[in-house]
Amino acid sequence: MNHQDSLITRNQWVVPLIALTGLTLVILYALGLLSGGSKIEPGNSTNSKPSLSADLPTLTLVKQSADHAVAWQGTVRSRMEVKIAPKLNARIIDVSVHPGQRVKQGDILVRLDDRDLQAAYQAAQAALVAVQAQAVQAHADEKRISDLFNKQAATRQNYDAVLAQAKAAQAMVDQAKRVAEQRQVMLGENVLRAPFDGIIGERLQEPGDMGLPNQPIVTLLKPKDLRLESAIAGYCTHHIKLGMKVNVRIDAIQQTLTGQIDEITPEVDAQTGSQLIKVSLPVTENLQQGQFGWLDLDCQPQQQALLIPATAIIHYGQLEAVKVIEDQQIMTRHIRTGKQYGDQLEVLSGLHEGDKILSNIGLMP
Repeated sequence: MNHQDSLITRNQWVVPLIALTGLTLVILYALGLLSGGSKIEPGNSTNSKPSLSADLPTLTLVKQSADHAVAWQGTVRSRMEVKIAPKLNARIIDVSVHPGQRVKQGDILVRLDDRDLQAAYQAAQAALVAVQAQAVQAHADEKRISDLFNKQAATRQNYDAVLAQAKAAQAMVDQAKRVAEQRQVMLGENVLRAPFDGIIGERLQEPGDMGLPNQPIVTLLKPKDLRLESAIAGYCTHHIKLGMKVNVRIDAIQQTLTGQIDEITPEVDAQTGSQLIKVSLPVTENLQQGQFGWLDLDCQPQQQALLIPATAIIHYGQLEAVKVIEDQQIMTRHIRTGKQYGDQLEVLSGLHEGDKILSNIGLMP
């Protein structure tokens, strides 16, 4: 390499080096790490106004209890949710309710095609009439043979045969009555009614669909008996018990309710390792089935931590710092924060118990 090439190569590195050095000096100056005075401890820098004003808000740090609460998402559901389904196969003629509609006990919800049931009932009635006629004739024969037998004008064999026919005829009448009553009851199944006062949850089928046994057409809910159902991690279930009071936040109504744990399902989800928790909720205006909520649980024991207000923190990009007071001078100290508790943040490093800081940097002159 000749002398000219070496100069070109050296110049190619000089410009980026000068730019990087200048950028570093600007950052250090903005962070308060450069000053024209005497040396200071690493991580601190004196403020341009070394004297501390008496009206600046200060805070002496002490360790406080941190509850380590965790919020688990859940859904508001009715304790009683009834699936209204037919008992027999029948075409759906009419569904007279819609989701959210309030109904009273006994109100008609669904009508089914009853032509097959009507035909079966009429056939049962006709069969009953026929066997009743046979029974009348058999009873008449029984009375006549009894008179003849008493007069010794009929043999014992004939007498026993006629009595057996009369009993058989009566048995057929009894059986036909039961069939007719059963057909009449089944005929009433073509109309599905509300078993209690409630609100329609879902409308799952429409007129023209085929109604099948155990296949719901609509669901009916009790609106004043609601619970929050939430799946929480298995490790957290060791810290809860039935009857425990917990806080539930419902975003839709912007309220925090006090609920009570009334069911802990024993099954653990094999994939997520979670368990379903059900929390009974108080009767609350505008609280509805299907709303989302948050279950606040303290899954870990309380710990001592240094907490400072968020107003005390200065942000330099992703870096954080506070103004520390030492010997009536204001220093800048870099910190690292962790979990937030309301309007306070946990300090993980950079501060110690007994340090004095400015609690609101927005009030600095």
